[in-house]
Amino acid sequence: MADRTYRLGVVPAYLALLRGQARSQASYRTSFVVDLVGNVGATVFDVLTVLVLFRVTRDLGGFDRTEAMVMVGLSSAAFATADLTVGNIERVRQYVRTGLLDAVLVRPLGALPQLLLMDLPVRKAARSLFGIGVLVTALALADVSWTPGRVALAVLAPLAGVVFFGSIFVATATLSFWWIDSGEVGSAFTYGGRDFTTYPMTVYSGWFRAVFAYGLGFGFVAYYPALALLGRADPLGLPAWVGWLAPGVALLAAAGAATAWRVGVRHYRSTGS
Repeated sequence: MADRTYRLGVVPAYLALLRGQARSQASYRTSFVVDLVGNVGATVFDVLTVLVLFRVTRDLGGFDRTEAMVMVGLSSAAFATADLTVGNIERVRQYVRTGLLDAVLVRPLGALPQLLLMDLPVRKAARSLFGIGVLVTALALADVSWTPGRVALAVLAPLAGVVFFGSIFVATATLSFWWIDSGEVGSAFTYGGRDFTTYPMTVYSGWFRAVFAYGLGFGFVAYYPALALLGRADPLGLPAWVGWLAPGVALLAAAGAATAWRVGVRHYRSTGS
């Protein structure tokens, strides 16, 4: 009971951190609006890149434009939302280097929620909304035979993608507890994973596809959920039920990231030690 009371008691503190961040970022309204609009550019270019490819080809890895855009929508909505809510955890290496993490750890609040709320990039909200808009539009244009199961998957798949990408952000950020200059290594899996999931897996081959799609699980962010939504057989030969595994894969990724974070925090040594 005492533990539950404590957990409920810290919620206002987290909300206060969130409100403080929102107010500080919106205090200069013109700058905030410019950042809000400008930040959507990265996601727009991801979508335009795929559309440009269809100016010179009828299909991409065996998928037509509408089918490919379903994958783009799933990937863009998931990554942009994860980057909005969890992406700033990449700054943990700066906190380790400067010693700010010490102050975070001595507060009676969870370290990870604090770090996520300390610099929440509200300006990236437009990217998330744009990605969701791309997904909704692609599903509306695609020839989807809607069933209750597919409706549920259309909601759960992007949410699972958010959890998955968020887990990748957290897991790669924990490298900072051992190697402060690990930013480029982390980006290879976060932003590299985003690029990988933007295209059908059939455009990749060999060990690269095996490692990223199955070993690391990126194939379950957009490709396999899209196959399940579209009712298409997997050209790579896996059974149809694989397309419904996205939530389970996301939970496994979250469990792995949580374990890595706990190990990293225990390993951390204060800058004063």
